[in-house]
Amino acid sequence: MSTDGLIVVDKPGGMTSHDVVARIRRLAKTRRVGHGGTLDPMATGVLVIGVGRATRLLTYVIGAGKSYTGTIRLGQATVTDDAEGDVIATTPAGQVTDDAIRAALDALSGEVDQRPSAVSAIKIDGQRAYKRVRDGESVELPARRVTISQLDVLEIHRDTPDVVDVDVAVTCSSGTYIRAIARDAGLALGVGGHLTALRRTAVGGFTLAEAATLDELEQRAPDVVNLPLDAAADRFFARREATPDEARVLAHGGPLDPAGLTGPYAVFGPAGGLIAIVSERDGRARAEIVLAPA
Repeated sequence: MSTDGLIVVDKPGGMTSHDVVARIRRLAKTRRVGHGGTLDPMATGVLVIGVGRATRLLTYVIGAGKSYTGTIRLGQATVTDDAEGDVIATTPAGQVTDDAIRAALDALSGEVDQRPSAVSAIKIDGQRAYKRVRDGESVELPARRVTISQLDVLEIHRDTPDVVDVDVAVTCSSGTYIRAIARDAGLALGVGGHLTALRRTAVGGFTLAEAATLDELEQRAPDVVNLPLDAAADRFFARREATPDEARVLAHGGPLDPAGLTGPYAVFGPAGGLIAIVSERDGRARAEIVLAPA
């Protein structure tokens, strides 16, 4: 049985995030496994998996900033805004200049209102948007505010007539759709656009440098956790040390005196074990989740 903790997986293409969770359940020999932020089947890269009690940390992982590299194809629009969907419009893009491409992408960076792709996992009246699209409905989701702090053009390729492929690097807030950036850049340039490749390079402080492939995890199963619960919390949150009395109160859900720390932080007991994730409000430090063993 694997210990509680996180696994940073380098997700291969062609698998859903749920497929990866199912594989980890088998390798770790436990049903208590979840992921910290969906990657489309086409996408590869960092997928943070929680095992055991560490699944309760995943809500914070999901909300963390993310970084990607990807390729945008200008000159073709697809129903899914990526290469998995059928092409629905083609407009020759060969005459679009490099300067125009850079300007269009630059206009999409910063704090922007982004309309998610219709083929997304967002729910409308309890049903996933992508299912409504597959059932033949026309779906247009409302825009929502996201922050795209980096949107750099790495290279522009003109290898195929009438299309232009643009390699980009993106750092953004949770909830940002990279394929929506491709779609919107194509719309701004009047030629259509979609995403042909996507690799997630970081989630919060977790990067590809520490990610393991599924083959590597298979070889060391069931010892697949590479960040035990305490170490994972120490990596992701500010740290507060509790006295024995504070540890006892907090382990039973009671509040502590504030320490003046902003945002959620991790509280560790005198023996070094994680007790809870805490936030300060109304003059008290209160547990958001208690993680000390029962």
